[in-house]
Amino acid sequence: MPVIAVVNRKGGSGKSTLAAHIAAWSAHQGNAVMLGDVDRQQSSRAWLRRRNPALPAIAPWALDQKNTLRVPPGITHVVLDTPGGLHGFELARVVMFADAIVMPVCHSMFDRESAAACHAELLALPRVASGRCQVVTVGMRIDARTRAGETLRTWADALNLPFLGVLRETQMYVRCLEKGLTIFDLPPAKADADLAQWQPILSWLGPVFNPALAANDAPPSAASTLRPSVRTPPPVGASRPDSLMPAQESLVHGGRLSAFASGARPGIAQSATPTTALPRASTPGESARIPEFLRRG
Repeated sequence: MPVIAVVNRKGGSGKSTLAAHIAAWSAHQGNAVMLGDVDRQQSSRAWLRRRNPALPAIAPWALDQKNTLRVPPGITHVVLDTPGGLHGFELARVVMFADAIVMPVCHSMFDRESAAACHAELLALPRVASGRCQVVTVGMRIDARTRAGETLRTWADALNLPFLGVLRETQMYVRCLEKGLTIFDLPPAKADADLAQWQPILSWLGPVFNPALAANDAPPSAASTLRPSVRTPPPVGASRPDSLMPAQESLVHGGRLSAFASGARPGIAQSATPTTALPRASTPGESARIPEFLRRG
């Protein structure tokens, strides 16, 4: 399944705003999307609690006091809202199973310096260096009356960091999030200017969230064609290598997410000797254990 992580080690950069909007846009496309809130502040989960059930559904990735992960069944797309200060091994573990990293950056020297350091660390990771995990950036809270957007684009070009566009500073985002909404949930006439700013971002996200099928991938079934909101994960043995195979409805042994629980190293061939699968829940109320990097400190 496609996994997009919103990453910036500096707090207050707009990660939760960006993650919520990406998840809402994906839900409006008919995807079974989960918004995973890895941030200890749990901003995205608080927003989801305000969301009207009549709107396109976004599933939460819930963490309880026992550090238990409950992965909703049938999820086909994942958006991760990550905490500030993410670096080192924790950052590497996110990259291990992400298909793309979207980095929101505000216009200030401190934001640019922090983002540049994070980008340099990302480039040292094999999945990013090989292009299997793409990294892009978006300008956040940009005042249209200034040259902040041009400054950010020049900064990103100097780092050879793809710059998708900017989102303006407006109370529209604040009012929407307080009501559990995004601008994608509003009538288009009420958010024309903001929707226009999202177009280059969505044009890039589209192929990431909906990759083209390879020749040996199973075509969509008639049921999924008639009901676009119901999608099934690609079968094991599809064209993607094992290190990029999606986690299924739970932490299945061999998937990218299960690697953190099992200690396996994604991308490295394992022994042909059969291994024991991760323990399944013995009762309906039990769930798989959360990967190590998602545990609360």
